[in-house]
Amino acid sequence: MVKRSRIIAFFLIVLLFAGLMGGTTDSIVKKINLGLDLQGGFEVLYKVEPAIKGQKITKDVLNSTVQALDKRVNALGVNEPNIQIEGKDRIRVQLAGVKNQDEARKMLSTEANISFRDVNDKKMMDGTDLVQGSAKQSFDESGNPDVVLKLKDRNKFKNVTKKILDMSPNNQLIIWMDFQEGKDSYKKELSKKNPKFLSNPSVSQVLNTDSVQITGHFTVEEAQNLASLLKAGALPVKMKEEYSTSVGAKFGQHSLNTTVTAGVIGVLVIFLFMIGYYRLPGIIATVTLFIYIYLTLLIFYLIHGVLTLPGIAALVLGVGMAVDANIITYERIKEEIRVGRTIKAAFHAGNKSSFIAIFDANITTILAAAVLFVYGNSSVKGFATMLIISILLSFLTAVYGARIFLGFWVNSNLLKNRPGWFGVNRKSIHNLAENVDTHDLSTRFDKFDFVKHRKIFYTISIALTVLGIIFLAIFRLNLSIDFSKGTRLQIMAKQPLTEQQIRSDIQSLHLTSEDIVLGGNKNQVGVVRFKDDFSKQKEEQVKSYFDKKYGHNTTSLSKVSPTVGKELAKNAIISLIIAAIGIIIYVSLRFEWRMGLAAIVSLLHDAFLIVAFFSITRLEVDLTFIAAVLTIVGYSINDTIVTFDRIRDNMKSKGRVKTTEELANIVNAGIRQTLTRSINTVLTVVITALALLIFGSESIRNFSIALLVGLVMGCYSSIFIAAQLWFDLKKRELKKKGPLKTVKEKRKWSDEPQV
Repeated sequence: MVKRSRIIAFFLIVLLFAGLMGGTTDSIVKKINLGLDLQGGFEVLYKVEPAIKGQKITKDVLNSTVQALDKRVNALGVNEPNIQIEGKDRIRVQLAGVKNQDEARKMLSTEANISFRDVNDKKMMDGTDLVQGSAKQSFDESGNPDVVLKLKDRNKFKNVTKKILDMSPNNQLIIWMDFQEGKDSYKKELSKKNPKFLSNPSVSQVLNTDSVQITGHFTVEEAQNLASLLKAGALPVKMKEEYSTSVGAKFGQHSLNTTVTAGVIGVLVIFLFMIGYYRLPGIIATVTLFIYIYLTLLIFYLIHGVLTLPGIAALVLGVGMAVDANIITYERIKEEIRVGRTIKAAFHAGNKSSFIAIFDANITTILAAAVLFVYGNSSVKGFATMLIISILLSFLTAVYGARIFLGFWVNSNLLKNRPGWFGVNRKSIHNLAENVDTHDLSTRFDKFDFVKHRKIFYTISIALTVLGIIFLAIFRLNLSIDFSKGTRLQIMAKQPLTEQQIRSDIQSLHLTSEDIVLGGNKNQVGVVRFKDDFSKQKEEQVKSYFDKKYGHNTTSLSKVSPTVGKELAKNAIISLIIAAIGIIIYVSLRFEWRMGLAAIVSLLHDAFLIVAFFSITRLEVDLTFIAAVLTIVGYSINDTIVTFDRIRDNMKSKGRVKTTEELANIVNAGIRQTLTRSINTVLTVVITALALLIFGSESIRNFSIALLVGLVMGCYSSIFIAAQLWFDLKKRELKKKGPLKTVKEKRKWSDEPQV
């Protein structure tokens, strides 16, 4: 009997979610904070140095500096500024939406320490005598802009004005900004028209007041900026600029549009594939994936995350990885149907047997993402944050959400005797009386012996590794300015650009470029790299030239010191080592140390070959490349764990393994049984990576290439390298100790997490 109430419940819940998402998605998306690569803005990395001899840069000092910078940023009117402490002595400031880069620089790093002096340079008062936060822009009697300050002690100011009067006829009170005592006298500075000189009002009488009016032929904007700096207070340290980048609003909008388009195309193709291959479960997966995307954006909004280009890429990539959980479950359900179980029994058995593989695969990927978050820089942290959220929510929606939705249909009895709704051909279904186990089912890959031919694949991998080492030794990597000192110029014109045209522009500015790269659909984007570290004046000159020639806000500049690059490379290596150790420990506890070792060798094999590929192709290695490599680390281990999980299951069902042939059969069976899942999973993730590569922003082009190459290598190593390495390690144990005990016999406690 068909229970229609369950089908009705399914549609009501789906309609409820559809109404909720339709009514709130637009509002959530508009309120999510966009990074400067999506809306334009300015980013700068400062090295914090002692302001006075003997000062130590502690956490408290860094926190105080961040607070002081935050006050200054507020004066710029920036929404949701991102100020982060990095390492032991660096602070990164991201100001999305800022148009005037020079003004932002001045506001951030200018020391607004004010001092009041007599004509002999003797300090009479300084910023400590002012009421903190009292400075404000006003107008004098003539209507000219000025700055009004409030003093803590009116008696002190009264005594100061009295002393100034006693110095007649030079009864002037000199007001300085950032005056360095002993460097130059007042008259010399005044003759040079030093900008630190503010004003020199004459004192005609003793002033018994707690307010001071500063005039200095200011414009309204200058007076407002000065008031803001004084209000924000002094910085407790010196700050040396090590890296900066500016992104025009047009760049941001273009990047956002192209990457979102790529994401939509990739996701739609995945939906079509899932529905076409898995039928009803594919439709259920599509529904839960919509919910997954909505919840991911909602949580990112609630935690006030800053969405960047790599973050969008992580979201799109997360869709592909979320599908993996669905595929694992649906393949297990199909196997249970093929051995002759009813749809309802197959549904429950498939969900139970797939849970462990999904659980282990997600944990190991989260380990890699967590390391990426801890050791990555700002944009990489954003990527890692989105990846972690994606993994957790994909587990929630794909495991529990899909199970609930599909359960409505299964438990309604509507699917009884309808295996075609799950994409299972009736001819492939055994009679339950035959007592066929899922481990004994034939696959389309049964003719291929993966273990027997392992040495061929070992040879291929070793040859590729040696070739990679040779290329790296000779040509090294084509490092972006993220890893070497220099300046990067990016031009986005309305018309197609040519290399000759840009080279002519550069020569007219008396500059020498390292290389010129054209991109975009019609070569309207040009990227030029210089080894020179531009001064602020030179940056303004270059930006002004190209903006004037190709349109306002069409250029962006980035600069970095070699110190930053070295730290990035060091952190990338540390990240990989820590992730590898964490994965070995986890896999050893959940499986055994040989599987952990084989998984790490496979993982390092994938990571190195991506690096070698970039060396051979001379593609530029930038910050997003690190994110891509570590993402592949997570994906590769995910794929390998699923295969190992099936091998472990086969070991349990086999009992004691006495011969090498039995061990080889177990490994072959594990690979064959998971191969359809591996191919389908990599296919869905490759679709998203291809969409990002073809339709995405130029800014993440290399990121997409690294993902694409890494995905293929990860799939290759999990099928042809990892399990075979474990076989060779296990074979030695068999020869040395005799018949092998199964995993189940070795452990007295249950190693399966409960659903």
